[in-house]
Amino acid sequence: MIFAPMETLEWLRWATAVFWFVTDVSHMSMQPLRIVGSAWLALGLYWLWAARDGKKTQRRQALAERLLHVGFMALGFILLYSADPRFGELNRRFLPDQAWIGVLGAALALVGVAFAIWARWHIGKNWSGTVTIKQEHELIRTGPYRHIRHPIYTGILLAVVGTVIAIGEYRALVGFAVILIGFIAKAKREESFLATQFGPAFDEHRRQTGFFLPR
Repeated sequence: MIFAPMETLEWLRWATAVFWFVTDVSHMSMQPLRIVGSAWLALGLYWLWAARDGKKTQRRQALAERLLHVGFMALGFILLYSADPRFGELNRRFLPDQAWIGVLGAALALVGVAFAIWARWHIGKNWSGTVTIKQEHELIRTGPYRHIRHPIYTGILLAVVGTVIAIGEYRALVGFAVILIGFIAKAKREESFLATQFGPAFDEHRRQTGFFLPR
């Protein structure tokens, strides 16, 4: 599906900025993993800034479900960033330690973070870190939400893929799988909330969009 003209320009602005940043830093002493770390830091800072003002919660998922998701995320990122000797063979490389591979991983991480921020900007005050329905909740169908139902997760997962490539070790692959499972479970729970809240409108949205990939 082809993006609407204004949305295409909006995404191109993000992509162009990422392209020039990667082009510049690839010739500097900054290592790919430092670039990846900076991308995650930028995402975290934007999330903190964007979360300062949101709608009040009307309905929230059970605490046990939330803790389970946090557990998946924590385990996934521990596998990504901790070369614990107890991981054994998982600490072996599955990709050669070559500069261009690291730069590719950094580029994917930056694009993924940019995409997630774009999606977060569109969802605005309807966003929550937990599965919730807000008071006066809106079904967002602008920007990336025109084609993907969970574009924030798409962007984060793409950033994780970039991180995996930059690290190049089997433990990072396992970490990605754990994070993916966590996001799939959370996204399905979100959809059950949205289907209850919006009924036929969400059913139509689901028919016209992909889960994590555009339709």
